[in-house]
Amino acid sequence: MSRGRARGLLRALGGRGAREEAPTGPGAPGPGEERVVLYGRAGCHLCADARAVVTVVADRVGAGVREVDVDAPDPADEPGGRPGALAERYGELVPVVVVDGVQHAVYHVDAARLEAALRRPPA
Repeated sequence: MSRGRARGLLRALGGRGAREEAPTGPGAPGPGEERVVLYGRAGCHLCADARAVVTVVADRVGAGVREVDVDAPDPADEPGGRPGALAERYGELVPVVVVDGVQHAVYHVDAARLEAALRRPPA
């Protein structure tokens, strides 16, 4: 996605009428609770595009986002704490978006689909 197209998408997402409220009730996450993990790497243009979409949508619904660099992760992010496990797992698949612990998207993020997922209460 070109930068111009990404900016246009962000403008379109930001300018859509009144915001709906995030899910409420038992099991619903608190405001800003981390529900999205974006796995990516430095210098990845698809990761930058995904970050733009994820940020706008997560802000709209009040969901928290954590980014993880698969090439230089915190050992706490590594499966079993083994260095290099994320780079092995995701390799060239980045960006990978995980919502509520379930893989949601690879390479490209559809804003409407992500928003629908974030409006559902976590399982």
